[in-house]
Formats: sequence, C-alpha cells, structure tokens
Amino acid sequence: MKFTVAIDGPAAAGKGTLSKRVAEEFGFAHLDTGLLYRATGARVLAGADSVEAATSLEPEDMERDDLRTTAVAQAASKVAAIPEVRAALVQFQRDFARREGGAVLDGRDIGTVICPDADVKLFVTASDAVRAERRYLELSANGHEVTREGVLRDLTERDARDRDRETAPMAAAEDAVVIDTSDMFIHDAVAAATRVVRARIKAVSD
Repeated sequence: MKFTVAIDGPAAAGKGTLSKRVAEEFGFAHLDTGLLYRATGARVLAGADSVEAATSLEPEDMERDDLRTTAVAQAASKVAAIPEVRAALVQFQRDFARREGGAVLDGRDIGTVICPDADVKLFVTASDAVRAERRYLELSANGHEVTREGVLRDLTERDARDRDRETAPMAAAEDAVVIDTSDMFIHDAVAAATRVVRARIKAVSD
C-alpha cells in the first residue's frame, strides 16, 4: 500500500514527535525532512557551498550529533530559502513519500509543495510562547547555554524567514487539518492525528 501523510508546521510545535508516533502507530516509514536542511546547513557552517552541500549529502550527514543546535537551525532556515537547494532535495522527499508500505513526512512545505496529493495533510502549530519554552527546555536539557529571550527571538526570526521566503513558504495547505498543541499533551495530539489518518485509510480502503 502507498499512503502518504504530510505533516507541516513551525519549529517546536510538536510535529516531529507526533510524526514519529503516527508512523509507529500505522507501521509507516518516517522522514524528518528538516534533517535534510539541517545537515545541509551544518555543512555550510563548516565552509561548504550551499548547493554543493545539498547535492552531495550522505546518510552519515543526517546522523551528526550537532544538528539540533540553534546555529544549525538558523543555517538550515537560510539554505532552505535557496531555490537550488530545495530543488536538490525535492526528489528525494517525493520518492520517499511514495514508497510501498506508507510514509509520514514532516517539514514546512510537505502538504503544499512536496506532496500536494498526500492522502492526509496535517498542520501542527502552537503559540510562540509555548513553542519557545519547549525549545528552551530542550536545549537547556542538552547542555546548551541559552536564554528564554534568545530562544524566542531565534524562533520568531526563523518563523518569519520560513513564512516569507519566495520559494515554498511555510503555510497550511487549504485541505490540511490544523492541530494546535498549545494546550495539548502529546498523547492528545497523537490521538487527534491518528483519528484523521485512520478515517482516511478506511475511506480509501472501502
């Protein structure tokens, strides 16, 4: 069976955790497309040309232990605004989405650009304050020296860049189901998402 779930949304809204849980629930493969851009951004920070970095990614580039840092997140957002970089990574994502056995992809433009015909489209969001606090706690727990004010500033700057870029801006697809996790526990968000996916699987199977 080929079945594609596209999950989009801003940073720290919970879409990564939700996507993994949905994939596990239905036995689908999962791709965090942000890692492609983070790995490219990390290589650019190390001195590589952005387009060359995107076209020559290796599997081990996605396994680096520094991909969740603020510096890499900012670099990823910047390279993601370069049309040539996006073009280099689009086909990989589309091939993954149509693999046998089903796939869940999460990112910024999955439902609008990468997989506009996805069987299910979700847009996961939360308030700026909630997302900033989540990211602050995550970074602090991993030993990064950050402040709440700095994390909020970085997050809103990244949101603006992702939302306002000319190529594939972050936006909810017109037919996406929006899940606001501001006041949700993760199990509630997962339950909401799986209900949507399960209903769609039943609809296409009947």
